[in-house]
Amino acid sequence: VQLVESGGGLVQAGGPLRLSCKVSGLIFDDYVIGWVRQAPGKEREGIASYSRNGGNIYYAESVEARFTISMDDNKNTVCLQMNSLKPNDTVYYSCATGPRVKDYSGRVYISNPDQYTYWGQGTQVTVSS
Repeated sequence: VQLVESGGGLVQAGGPLRLSCKVSGLIFDDYVIGWVRQAPGKEREGIASYSRNGGNIYYAESVEARFTISMDDNKNTVCLQMNSLKPNDTVYYSCATGPRVKDYSGRVYISNPDQYTYWGQGTQVTVSS
């Protein structure tokens, strides 16, 4: 399984940035794909996840209404569109994937980074004020 991120960089506060994660080596219907970020000295935060074929989309409260996760099936790519970026969004972002698991209500998503099995190399996002 391979995940390769692209699209990180420097952006002004309030601006947009789009991250992409090209995924190969797995059966997409069996996995959840998401984005995790981590600031220096802090715990990892699962910010969004996507599950095809009847799964659910998850957003952390810190990014909901500003970030959008989507998948381009033709390109085997999962994207994270980030709008209204803030200086505290300046962290290292990684794409990750883990097996589909239903929660107690039957929803399929991943919020806990520990549930991810495979990880990309990550990309830095810097938001200037």
